[in-house]
Amino acid sequence: MGEYREQKEIQEAITAGERALLSLKEAKQALSSAGNWGLFDMLGGGMIATFAKHSKIDKARTEIEDAKRDIKVFERELRDVQQSIDVDLNIGDFLTFADYFFDGLIADWMVQSKINKAREQVDAAIRKVEMVIVRLRQL
Repeated sequence: MGEYREQKEIQEAITAGERALLSLKEAKQALSSAGNWGLFDMLGGGMIATFAKHSKIDKARTEIEDAKRDIKVFERELRDVQQSIDVDLNIGDFLTFADYFFDGLIADWMVQSKINKAREQVDAAIRKVEMVIVRLRQL
């Protein structure tokens, strides 16, 4: 009976990990879109590009919050099987205010830098979650 329970806990952890991985990939896609609009904005895309970029940034922020929630569930499931994961998805402020009111190359560059930093953090989180899922499947 103990082995069945352990296998069930491992499967629940894998399922939670896959859900977190999906959320992270959606966040990555939203960040990529925001980054593309950011580049267009830096090249003189105007207010439409600025608006589209910030719309994509808002979507990315929502996706990252979903990923954070799913990672917390994953962490809980991992504790049930004595595994752990350390994922930091603190993306900070995207300088939206500065970009709208001080629109220029420097503010756009700062926003683009924040988008790229968030994308790096999401990529690192994806790698960590994938590694833990591999370890779980080996159990």
